[in-house]
Amino acid sequence: MEPTHSALIITVPEAEPVVARHRERLDRAASWGVPAHITVLFPFLPPAEIDEHVLEVLGRVAAGVPAFFLTLDKLGWFGERVVWLAPSPAEPFQQLTAAISARFPAARPYEGAFDEVIPHLTLGHDHPARELTAAAEQVAPQLPIHARVDALRLITGRREAGESWLTRGLFPLG
Repeated sequence: MEPTHSALIITVPEAEPVVARHRERLDRAASWGVPAHITVLFPFLPPAEIDEHVLEVLGRVAAGVPAFFLTLDKLGWFGERVVWLAPSPAEPFQQLTAAISARFPAARPYEGAFDEVIPHLTLGHDHPARELTAAAEQVAPQLPIHARVDALRLITGRREAGESWLTRGLFPLG
């Protein structure tokens, strides 16, 4: 089946040992085959609109942001519906989002639903607060998680279970 959505993410494989079992239960993106990540821009463009020009622009934008190290050391909440890990520093993620949004104004982060885009690695969402809290309590003692960020990843897929999301492009940071 053809992909219906695309996203730009920074994968954080170093977080998988800590978050994978919780994400499998509490984050539906894990059932789509999306690894532990921090979203840079979702939704991006419809997959059919992603051509060589788009890929070239993404490559230039990524090259303009230096590779960096991040630390996931704090838990955060969006209300009682989403529990997440905060990356430090957050600025490179914000810089990537702003630069890509400026070049692709039709691709508004989260379709413009939020006034502020807060970089985060989702641990779980839309489950009972007690389940999300239990996951947070199990993850907290395993923090901090350190990782090197050296690439932006373009993925495409469908918003349904079935491991449909695949990497369409990998763009090295400068």
